[in-house]
Amino acid sequence: MESYLLDWANLLLRWLHVIVAIAWIGSSFYFVFLDSSLTPPVDEDLKKQGVSGELWAVHGGGFYHPVKFALAPPKLPSHLHWFYWESYSTWLSGFALLAVSYLWNPRVYLIDPARMDWAPPAAIAAALAFLVVFWFLYDAVCRVFSDRENGDTVVGALVAVLVVIASWLACHLFAGRAAFLLVGAMIATAMSANVLFWIIPGQRKMVAAIQAGEPVDPVHGKRGKQRSVHNTYFTLPVLFAMLSNHYSFTWSHPYNWVVLVMMMFAGAAIRQFFVLRHGWKLGRNRHPLPYALAGVAVILGVMVWLVPAAPKASSAPAPAAPTFAQVQTVMEQRCLSCHGAQVQMKNVRLDSPEAITQRAQAVYQQVVVTRLMPINNATGITEDERALVGAWFNAGAKGP
Repeated sequence: MESYLLDWANLLLRWLHVIVAIAWIGSSFYFVFLDSSLTPPVDEDLKKQGVSGELWAVHGGGFYHPVKFALAPPKLPSHLHWFYWESYSTWLSGFALLAVSYLWNPRVYLIDPARMDWAPPAAIAAALAFLVVFWFLYDAVCRVFSDRENGDTVVGALVAVLVVIASWLACHLFAGRAAFLLVGAMIATAMSANVLFWIIPGQRKMVAAIQAGEPVDPVHGKRGKQRSVHNTYFTLPVLFAMLSNHYSFTWSHPYNWVVLVMMMFAGAAIRQFFVLRHGWKLGRNRHPLPYALAGVAVILGVMVWLVPAAPKASSAPAPAAPTFAQVQTVMEQRCLSCHGAQVQMKNVRLDSPEAITQRAQAVYQQVVVTRLMPINNATGITEDERALVGAWFNAGAKGP
């Protein structure tokens, strides 16, 4: 029953997480587009009001005319929309999903004894430390270097170094699948913390100053904009890290941390293309196509690097198809701890001949093709046993 309830919790939290993440990423992408697409106002009345940029757009059968004020509007409206619950809901649902999936069963999902055979409480504490420590280091880098000459470049380089170090550490301490997810969660935590500790507090100070009739300090807008820009470049790397847990050929590679770093770099480069593309259309910068090409080239390079080796040709006669009894032995030794009578993860049982043959396609996909099961190879299935299951399936997956 516990496994069944956890599966439902996982499903509902994942559903919620995707919905609110779409809302957060969508609003983030829209405002980056908006900032990059604004042009100086033409109307003299808008200029007098302090408008620094405007955009005319058409969508859904209507015309829209958003404007941006250089510092503050002449008068605050009675209703002012704040963009923060999209961020907070994404982080809260994501952390809850991390808790029910990885932290609840650390022996299954988080710990790989071949890398680090530590006690579950220690593994959980280390995983949580990744979220907290990265935020403090990233925030310190931004505080110290942002206002210096070439500050944005220096901050970007140092944050990249932090991400590389964290990726290396995570992939050497945790199971590959969990390591990728933790790096994504680590960066996503920094993104949400940017909203909580910098963007929203800065905006509240600006609103308070306007309401009090005091001059607005532009530093709040500058700092909020910086963190918002960081968030937009973090987005695609985070999405890759989160989605990669479904594709074992990425996190199961011996140099999985290099795979993770290269794919996150590709995501950031492609995001740079889209950010600069809006400015290029207005003649503000050169065509950003080289960034997109660099990102695609890295992805193609990783694809070529990860191509599985072709099996060696053999002159020996083909072995006879495995018997069902051999396959059932493998299931009993490697699969029943999670898919037996006592525990039925994902509501799947493999403790009878009928169940095994009925789920032959799923077993083949999970054990042989994607190699996702057993999770983190917790039960120690061998390559010969995977090959045996594959040969049985390809021979027709016959029962006893």
